[in-house]
Amino acid sequence: MADLSAFPITRRWPAQHPDRLQLYAAPTPNGVKASIMLEETGIPYEPHYVNIMENETWNDEFLSLNPNGKIPAILDPDGPGGEPFALWESGAILLYLAEKSGKLLPSDPARRYEAIQWVMWQMGGLGPMFGQLGFFHKFAGRDYEDKRPRDRYAKESHRLIRVLETRLADRQWLVGDDFSIADIASLGWVRNLIGFYDAGELVAYDELVNVPRWLEQGLTRPAVQRGLTIPAKPD
Repeated sequence: MADLSAFPITRRWPAQHPDRLQLYAAPTPNGVKASIMLEETGIPYEPHYVNIMENETWNDEFLSLNPNGKIPAILDPDGPGGEPFALWESGAILLYLAEKSGKLLPSDPARRYEAIQWVMWQMGGLGPMFGQLGFFHKFAGRDYEDKRPRDRYAKESHRLIRVLETRLADRQWLVGDDFSIADIASLGWVRNLIGFYDAGELVAYDELVNVPRWLEQGLTRPAVQRGLTIPAKPD
């Protein structure tokens, strides 16, 4: 059985199954990338709910694993060389789990980098812009009298989602006929944009055809459905 006692995070979130990969997250658009990926690949794991509303990512135990103080993060008892391995940043976690499982990342070099390209696009553009739009449209930023920040992020989100619309015009998934980490990276963010953020009208989502089709077929996948609710908030 793996010994994870050297990792302070396990004192705050004890591992009941230390032989399984440990996931520290919450069901946010970034958090569910990891849980969906784990559900899709079938890698045994133990989820731990991190309450970001209570700033639990800023306690010493969490920061010992991820100095950036953001979810998700993982601790794999069977990492490279068979040693425990900690990793953070959702895109890096997607790549790591794809390579560990041999799933959801094309083996052909050109298509492999094509998938990685779309993961990076989501992390550098889609996620940050959608998140800022959500802040200025639904949360504290909505009370600002100056609507220029909201309008700026709405305009850029409008543009980005049309990049996705164009990409999906002649393919089922972002990298051809196969569901991949490229799709996992963006699904939760598009779902949040039109659902939790209630910003569909700001980006004229009703004008789109390909993105809604892609989102619907992604959300019907059983592993995606499960991953969207993991980790569940304790009662």
